[in-house]
Amino acid sequence: MHRQPARRTVLGAAAAAVLGGCTGTGSDGEVPNAPVGPSTTVTAANGPVPLPSAPLRVAVLDTAELDSAMTLGITPVGASRAPADRTVPDYWPARRLAELADTGTVGGPDLDRLRALRPELILSSQTRDAANYDALRAIAPTVLSQTTGYPWKDNVQLHARALGRLPEADALADAYRGQVAQLLRQIGGPGPAGGRRVSVVRFVEGRIRLYGRQNFLGTILADLQLGRPDAQNVDRFDVETTPDQLAGADGDLLLYSSYGNPDAAGATPVLTGPGWQALGAVRAHRAFPVDDLLWFQGIGYTGAGLVLAQLQQLLSF
Repeated sequence: MHRQPARRTVLGAAAAAVLGGCTGTGSDGEVPNAPVGPSTTVTAANGPVPLPSAPLRVAVLDTAELDSAMTLGITPVGASRAPADRTVPDYWPARRLAELADTGTVGGPDLDRLRALRPELILSSQTRDAANYDALRAIAPTVLSQTTGYPWKDNVQLHARALGRLPEADALADAYRGQVAQLLRQIGGPGPAGGRRVSVVRFVEGRIRLYGRQNFLGTILADLQLGRPDAQNVDRFDVETTPDQLAGADGDLLLYSSYGNPDAAGATPVLTGPGWQALGAVRAHRAFPVDDLLWFQGIGYTGAGLVLAQLQQLLSF
């Protein structure tokens, strides 16, 4: 039996406040034509980047950058989606999503569309856009983090410096720590939490990925001091396995998703196969599908807040 919890859950006070905050357009719907106020320099993975001190016309080329901007109160003028998905993560209000112009796919930005949007700032990472950097900086100042996912809290700080919103980022970090502490108390504290092994499995283009500790979800589970199956309790992004070697996917709680279409990701035959059906979590009805756009791509404080809220429900089963 597979049950998926409701995705839209009440966020912490700080995150909720910024979700209704300002956007990249003026109050009358007009878009600012030029940077306003003094300039600043932000040191990023690609070096020092001079840019407006409070840019509003921002283009984001990956889902982590989208979460940072939206959570910090700026609706980007454009955003890129993952290649296997039709949309960007959709855990935002529809009115804000409607303002996002399509700038292509992650790692493959549409430069003509970007240029037409006249951004004041472009946010991405070297992992995604190192090869595109010269073309991007010819359009607008471009701030790249080194990587994405695992150092997401540091990356939010970098994005906040570029956006001129460090106080807001600090408040979000405090709210996240408070939400983690509250949930940790509810699940019994570090001892009982550590005794519960949470497995994270993702089906990606015919591969079965067992997620380790060095990724977005890995850090959230570590913050909650939850245990992990031995095969996943490693300082790596992931460990790949095969349909006939699924023991490492088992746990007291098993969370899984498919990147893009489940059939294209190779999930369907595995989920109905004997190896998966024999897992203890599956037999105990403690295997749950989760929303890939949120759990694996919602990399930031709003995404993390929603994941924590759903984990609270899942850990109560």
